[in-house]
Amino acid sequence: MSTFIVRRTAPPAADLPVAPLLQRIYAARGVRFADELQRELRLLTPPDALLGMEKAVELLYAALRERWRILIVADFDADGATSCALTLRALRAMGAAWVGYRVPNRFEHGYGLTPEIVAVAAGERPDLLITVDNGISSHEGVRAAQARGMKVLITDHHAPGQTLPAAEAIVNPNQPGDGFPSKHLAGVGVAFYVLMALRARLREVDWFAERGLAEPNLAQFLDLVAFGTVADVVRLDHHNRILVEQGLRRIRQDRCIPGIAALCEIAGRSQDRLSASDIGFYLGPRLNAAGRLEDMSQGIECLLSDDLDTARSIARRLHEINRQRGELTAEMQAQALAWIDRLAPTMADLPFGLCLFDPEWHQGVVGIIAGRLKEQLNRPVIVFAPDRDGNIKGSGRSVAGMHLRDALAAVATRHPGLIGHFGGHAMAAGLTLTSEHFETFNQAFDTETRQWLSDDDLQGRLLSDGELAPAEFSLEIAELLREAGPWGQGFPEPLFDGLFEVSSHRILKDQHLKLWLRPPGTLLALEAIAFRRAAGFNPGTARVRAAYRLDVNEWRGERRLQLRIEHLEAA
Repeated sequence: MSTFIVRRTAPPAADLPVAPLLQRIYAARGVRFADELQRELRLLTPPDALLGMEKAVELLYAALRERWRILIVADFDADGATSCALTLRALRAMGAAWVGYRVPNRFEHGYGLTPEIVAVAAGERPDLLITVDNGISSHEGVRAAQARGMKVLITDHHAPGQTLPAAEAIVNPNQPGDGFPSKHLAGVGVAFYVLMALRARLREVDWFAERGLAEPNLAQFLDLVAFGTVADVVRLDHHNRILVEQGLRRIRQDRCIPGIAALCEIAGRSQDRLSASDIGFYLGPRLNAAGRLEDMSQGIECLLSDDLDTARSIARRLHEINRQRGELTAEMQAQALAWIDRLAPTMADLPFGLCLFDPEWHQGVVGIIAGRLKEQLNRPVIVFAPDRDGNIKGSGRSVAGMHLRDALAAVATRHPGLIGHFGGHAMAAGLTLTSEHFETFNQAFDTETRQWLSDDDLQGRLLSDGELAPAEFSLEIAELLREAGPWGQGFPEPLFDGLFEVSSHRILKDQHLKLWLRPPGTLLALEAIAFRRAAGFNPGTARVRAAYRLDVNEWRGERRLQLRIEHLEAA
């Protein structure tokens, strides 16, 4: 597959009160006004703008007032874990009589509020179930809970189906009729808004004063909000940038929970300079690994611990699970690539929408494999593995131009009964099939993908912010860019491109490429790293075109400028 570097063309927003380089970068991301760069909490839209918030608050107020037993049902990823820890910590601080949690085991209970997890939850005798980061498609689970005398509050951010579950209250910015301006809140962001609205209601009735409770400052939980928002790879619109930046500030100032501090330690990240990308690439995967291979309860317990030593012990276990996850992922990815080579000798032979299934694959990492293949092949990919019920579960990742959940909905409409369950977002979704239906779905998915994408859409494009002047290759500029975020999905970290002369190179750990580069006509010696790109590099290459990010390499107390290579080709 060819990769093209396309330079962004937006004119600089000269009225922004930032350096000219940042004017250019921000303008290319649609920023036009200085207010869009402000990251104060006061700029957040009030919680009552979310549809269903009044019902949710009254339900929670009744639960506190009448001392109900409250059980949180969380998703088994980092967004679900942070949502759970946030909600449990906040409700306890607000005086809840009893709050517990259950997180489904993906191998036993399935995704969301299923009848199976309701049966497990019933053992805790809850009066109220609160779903966090799930539930919007859990019709059967809601009915099962209500049949056992439980009330249900759904907090979620995933796209709903044609009908909503009959829960007592639903808060989801993506449900029909919701006018909330940000449709990109993560599950933890939705939970945070619900808790803000509940605290406002409790203030109105003098709840805290009458009971001698200290009113909780919900800003203390923004470390969890930032973590879950970044780890779930939701679009960093203005709302989410505020939430993430405020949470990062607390983490850097060592005002975060012990679990996040412990994850920083075990991942080798500097807590006082933590960035959103550190969460996305280093901390989030370690938390997610528990839900992928074992039980996310371990991750939630790490986030609930108030003792640093205990949190460190759990973080070490999460680190080990993540190491195992990495080995399993590498093995499955190699198998998938070998399968693709047999299926399609050339890129032109590949289907537009690629589906892969192996009965020996592990369902906990199929989403990671789909994401990596999507990046490598630049087309929607769904990877399937068997579940314990005799079905197969798929996790898919899409590319710009195709809304994956909507595409699955179209397939389900055209082929009734083909798909068991499905749900997700524009860029990521999951579904269940019977194994006999795999080939039929494979063909139907490719046909649907061709309705969304053309041959041109399958070409790899890297959007670049252009060239840097020699004077801009500096540690100070790298620090400026780091502080100018938070960067992430929908608000990408700056990427630059240019021609370089190769002074020298070496191979690290048999797969990474370390380079020393010089911009033509200069005496600069720039250190660069290209991860997992050693195999494709010709040692005799003298000049390269590179797409890169400015990074800070920290080693034994020394901080140096480093180019992080995203694309490399001989020039």
